[in-house]
Amino acid sequence: MSKIPSPCIGVCKFRREGHCIGCSMTKAQKSMFRKLKKEKHQQAFIDMLVHQQNDLGKYRHWAAAYERRCDKKGVKLPL
Repeated sequence: MSKIPSPCIGVCKFRREGHCIGCSMTKAQKSMFRKLKKEKHQQAFIDMLVHQQNDLGKYRHWAAAYERRCDKKGVKLPL
C-alpha cells in the first residue's frame, strides 16, 4: 500500500490556540506526522486527529478534502 498522505489539506492558517483552521493540527503535530514511518502509527495519528476535530468542532469540511487528497495519490482513505 502507498504511504498515507499527510492530513494537512493545504490551508495552514493557525488560530490563537495554535490549531490550523483546515485540519486542526498544531505545528508540532504536523512535524510529528512527517516523522511517523509505520503505517499503523500514521493510522493511529489520523484516528487521534479525527477525535481532536470532533472535540474542537468546525472541521466538517476536512474529511471531504482529505478524501480528495487520498484519491489523488491513489491511496485508500484511512478513516
